[in-house]
Amino acid sequence: MARYVYPAIFQKEDSGLYAVEFPDVPGCLTSGENLTDAIGMAEDALAFMLYDYERDKKPCPKASELHEVEVPEGAFVNYVACDTIGYQKRNSTRIVKKTLTIPEWLNELAVDAGVNFSQVLQESLKARLGVS
Repeated sequence: MARYVYPAIFQKEDSGLYAVEFPDVPGCLTSGENLTDAIGMAEDALAFMLYDYERDKKPCPKASELHEVEVPEGAFVNYVACDTIGYQKRNSTRIVKKTLTIPEWLNELAVDAGVNFSQVLQESLKARLGVS
């Protein structure tokens, strides 16, 4: 899970909507009611697609340089950034139960100290993985 930057083609439709396409990420399409909305939708769509690649252990497509992208007449190309960890934090809030094993003496000390095991495990995993 990481941060990514991909070129996106933005085209204003006759309806006034902005259509967005990522030429390097097959099937990654979205739209927005205005340019601000389209950029936000593009970030979300890109994160969703790339998170699927990560989850399925597939390599993410290589991102093209802006000058390599063929832009239809009346459209423009711009980079769109996304963060798949941030996407997952916002959209995957399901709690997962884990069973773990620790020495009995350590358990007794922690229980006596009122340690919240779930909180300690989450904090430790975040520190170990370098995420906040």
